[in-house]
Amino acid sequence: MPSNASAIGLCNFVDVSPSPFHVCNTVSVQLEEAGFVRLDEIDAWPTELGRYYLIRGGSLVAWSTESDNSGRSAGSTHAPFRIVGGHTDSPNLRVKQHPDLQSAGWQMVGLEPYGGAWLNSWLDRDLGISGRLSVRDGNVAREVLVKVDEPILRVPQLAIHLSEDRKGVTLDPQRHVNAVWGVGNSPKSFIAYVAERQGVDPRSVLGWELMTHDLAPSAVVGVESELVSAPRLDNQGTCYAGTQALLAAVENPTDVTPVLALFDHEEVGSMSDRGAFSDLLNTVLERIVLGRGGGREEFLRTMAGSICASGDMAHATHPNYPDRHEPAHRIELGGGPVLKVNQNLRYATDSAGAGAFALACDQAGVPLQRYVHRADLPCGSTIGPITASRTGLSTVDVGAAQLAMHSSRELMGANDVKAYADALAAFLAPAQ
Repeated sequence: MPSNASAIGLCNFVDVSPSPFHVCNTVSVQLEEAGFVRLDEIDAWPTELGRYYLIRGGSLVAWSTESDNSGRSAGSTHAPFRIVGGHTDSPNLRVKQHPDLQSAGWQMVGLEPYGGAWLNSWLDRDLGISGRLSVRDGNVAREVLVKVDEPILRVPQLAIHLSEDRKGVTLDPQRHVNAVWGVGNSPKSFIAYVAERQGVDPRSVLGWELMTHDLAPSAVVGVESELVSAPRLDNQGTCYAGTQALLAAVENPTDVTPVLALFDHEEVGSMSDRGAFSDLLNTVLERIVLGRGGGREEFLRTMAGSICASGDMAHATHPNYPDRHEPAHRIELGGGPVLKVNQNLRYATDSAGAGAFALACDQAGVPLQRYVHRADLPCGSTIGPITASRTGLSTVDVGAAQLAMHSSRELMGANDVKAYADALAAFLAPAQ
């Protein structure tokens, strides 16, 4: 049951998905081409077997209830869930609420870092704008997607001759990451410009969530085309692989209900209406069971037999900084999916979860790598521990190896794209 994932497919996915809202839109197009039907949370839940998805802001959950009814425990009326989770957001620079600035004869746009953005990597890049506007439509507000793929913004680096020691500068996120977009002292409205580009009357704009993105296209690179250079691989690498995995799994249904859950706001702690700390996943899973005629008891029994793979990108061993990695746990690009373990539960993996994903990799015929962070360096985290604690699901943290995590541009192995997706597909449709 291999997926149709490819390095070129990932590049195309990333380039049309500069914001979490665009990720959801891109995934929804692919899902609907495969027969998935979009649901609205305010509507009654369908009772018919089928393929469905919903979007809440920058988050998306998709699933299929077409699974076989055989092999269930006595009295069970619903297949256990197999869930692949991920997140749609990436560190970047976002537009402030009063963005119009002037300084030294320059027209500027006020920006602030989102998440753990590696700020130096955003300097001297041609930047576009994406996100969404909330606009007045009569007595209601409606959403308008924004995507300006033109070099309108740039955050200029300080010249080396003006640096105190010519070894670099320390960036103040309040003062040093504002973008220039013109010259002169005549006031310009950035929000009015964005609204007009989307065909919207600037006076109707009620609010916005706007962010910058690097305009250099994603590319397959390397002397033998063995690498993918792209922005937002963390974590659109998982969004793409998870989508391809779900599309493969639904064509080969087994005795589980495959689910794809992509959350916004992971990079800033997941504490939002659509983050992993929200009720989104629990609500959807319970309504799936209720829609099939089950009750609270059936839902709890189904959850007890379910498992989640929290997908997020993993650190490959850096060739210029090998000392920053656990010596016995070298991670290679092209070496296959990565199982992530942390004794202090920055990752949710336990031995049971590790076993489930190892079996999936074996079923998919791909190698498995095992990652442990250096004990003397702080370890990042994922939606894995949050999902495990919020749902009670057995959860395993996995990913694909990459370099330059949280940079404006990142690097991963071209062959890892399909290997990762194939492993996730096998996890969503385990061999019986």
